[in-house]
Amino acid sequence: MPIYDYKCDKCHHEFEAFILPQSDPAACPECGGRKLERMISNFAFSSENTRQSNLAKARKAYAPVRKEKQVEQAKYEERVRKEEHGG
Repeated sequence: MPIYDYKCDKCHHEFEAFILPQSDPAACPECGGRKLERMISNFAFSSENTRQSNLAKARKAYAPVRKEKQVEQAKYEERVRKEEHGG
């Protein structure tokens, strides 16, 4: 996909733009300026190590949410058991 990095000469805002051949020229999303400097884009890199690292970070970030869901599920199951047994 043709995604380019730009820097606006007017306000110096840096942004990415998805540009197709039939698209209008890019404009700065901050000030609307059309005088832009196309910058050298960073490239995406993916390997087994980066995928594993990203997955580990995501799991660590999700751990508190998962724990809270487990606690709420246990509370729900306890309420259901009490209601089923007339409690």
